[in-house]
Amino acid sequence: MQTWYVIYTKPQKEELAQFHLKLRGVEAFFPQLLLPKFSRRQKRVVPLFPNYLFVRVDLEKAYDFVRWTPGVKCFVSFNDNPSPLEDGVAEYLLNRADHNGIIVARPDLRSGQEIRICGGPFDGLFGIIEQLTDAKGRVKILMQLLSRKLSVEVPIKFIDSGWVMG
Repeated sequence: MQTWYVIYTKPQKEELAQFHLKLRGVEAFFPQLLLPKFSRRQKRVVPLFPNYLFVRVDLEKAYDFVRWTPGVKCFVSFNDNPSPLEDGVAEYLLNRADHNGIIVARPDLRSGQEIRICGGPFDGLFGIIEQLTDAKGRVKILMQLLSRKLSVEVPIKFIDSGWVMG
């Protein structure tokens, strides 16, 4: 019976391992996030789990086959036994990904959230989100400046936040 497992790859060799596994007929999934063009990161497509791939195999038949694939370091194991992935995890990610394994990300922000600005003219100041991103990637923030409340628009790349699956 085929089950999802996690394999640990050599550094930055996830795509190489996935390529060779697929050539050999093994279902392999390398989830990646597509960050919006207004994010601070240089690369817009980044691994969701760096150095990890999901493979769906019958372990008794394919263990050595997968283990010795170029780019693969080992199966994620507990007590030297490869541990199957919890039911539904891979399917959940696959349902959100496109055919290339890319999942669109969105900022982890919400109205009323206190944030810290990290860049631009307001670097280091704090504010509260009034309105989430517009089409140009700006967030409306309420700030306390010079003993007054002031509403400003700040590019999202200057807001200290994480990214979540969209």
